[in-house]
Amino acid sequence: MPQKRRTFLKTTSLGLSALATGTAYHCQGKNTAITNITHPIIISTWDHGMAANKVGLHILKNKGSALDAVEKGVIVVENDPAVQTVGLGGFPDREGIVTLDACIMKGDGQCGSVAFLQDIKNPIAVARKVMEETPHIMIVGSGAKQFALEMGFKEENLLTEASRKKYEEWLKTGIYKPKINIENHDTISTLALDAQGHLAGACTTSGAAWKMHGRVGDSPLIAAGLFVDDEVGAAAATGLGEAVIRTAGSAMVVEAMRHGQSPKEACQSVCLRIKAKHKEVQDLQVGFIALRKDGAYGAYSLQPGFTYALGQHETHELYQATSMF
Repeated sequence: MPQKRRTFLKTTSLGLSALATGTAYHCQGKNTAITNITHPIIISTWDHGMAANKVGLHILKNKGSALDAVEKGVIVVENDPAVQTVGLGGFPDREGIVTLDACIMKGDGQCGSVAFLQDIKNPIAVARKVMEETPHIMIVGSGAKQFALEMGFKEENLLTEASRKKYEEWLKTGIYKPKINIENHDTISTLALDAQGHLAGACTTSGAAWKMHGRVGDSPLIAAGLFVDDEVGAAAATGLGEAVIRTAGSAMVVEAMRHGQSPKEACQSVCLRIKAKHKEVQDLQVGFIALRKDGAYGAYSLQPGFTYALGQHETHELYQATSMF
């Protein structure tokens, strides 16, 4: 059954999650102490983030790590063939081939990534293996598939009948306009803060539908689709990857928080940068989520329609992000 939508348009400076107590947050040099964490929190992009958050928050509430929470959470979405922009059942490229991208990152800077991965439905788990089992950060294409098979992942056909039919409908016109919004959800990005005060993030996608064969967006790129720093916070992107890459979007959100902006303000400031770099933005959608190390959270997007899911305590809520237009 679909989740009941509860949306709240927030136009003030974003509500804090009340995860921390005491004085207001300040980032001064290597101020890494995280104290008085009262409960963990998880935040994900889009409606399908609700399913990811339920799995992730359960892990966090049982003293699990933020890394486990974000990985296991997004795997739920990768495995759902009804979500046609992530993992199994993802829309193919213009050659009819499903290719997947993902990255994962911890607050201490460790990270792993795969891109242009075929026939493996859980690229986020492969990305974690890259981080933990290799001296590298990113493996792509046939090399990524070879690595996944060596790690014991199963090869399978990712093109479902439903996605194949959509592809055949698209072939009748061949028009490529990658409009990404509420009617065409894109990446699942998830950020988490655990009870030990550590942050982690995950980002996974099948990319823009009907893209050129070989195209890679922002989702597997550390600093663009995802960035995590235990000293400050974490951020992740969704939307048209080319626009995010041009601004190193997620890293810039974290740096804006480092210099004192709230999570929402930081997301907004990078959206303004993106707007300034594109002459026509009427069909361009980019959104960011951010989670600060004290538990404050925020989101912002260029266009209306971007939703994000929040899990904390015993509750799971779906919010409408504030948008520029």
